[in-house]
Amino acid sequence: MAEGVISSCLECFLSGGDLYLFQYNVSPATFLAKARGGTCTLAKSDPPEDVLYRAEYLLENGFGGYNIFKNNCEDFAIYCKTGLLIFTTVSVGRSGQAASFLAAASAIVSSPLRFLTTGFAGLTAVGCGVYCISRVVSDIGVRRDVIKIPVERLVSRSGLDEDAAAQTSKEE
Repeated sequence: MAEGVISSCLECFLSGGDLYLFQYNVSPATFLAKARGGTCTLAKSDPPEDVLYRAEYLLENGFGGYNIFKNNCEDFAIYCKTGLLIFTTVSVGRSGQAASFLAAASAIVSSPLRFLTTGFAGLTAVGCGVYCISRVVSDIGVRRDVIKIPVERLVSRSGLDEDAAAQTSKEE
């Protein structure tokens, strides 16, 4: 087993829990209507043969060490489905759940916007607006710091930095 990527049957994976569908290539309206992050993305999924190839390659060669914010199971699934990676020093990875947590936190602490409201309803509207905008701009389907990288290059250069990422995006 290479660095945390394992193969298991569906029953073992679920371990009595529920199975949820993660949707790709959703409309902006659908994305915003699903207030809970980590359920969908604006990014388009690649063909099934590309997805399976990436998943099998990473099963054999590893996906890097697990990190709840920057390299978790949702990150693995999104990379396998899209081939997209985020290259920045300030990031929560590809995880919609982690991004939604930060979006909620930023909505709460947006003190300059709090002064634009005169009551609870106004504060709620501003908070919801900040939350929604933060979710959209952190989605892997619209971010500017995202590149599509072949799985072989990902594994061979697991220490890829921003300069290498810029070079990779120019080559493709």
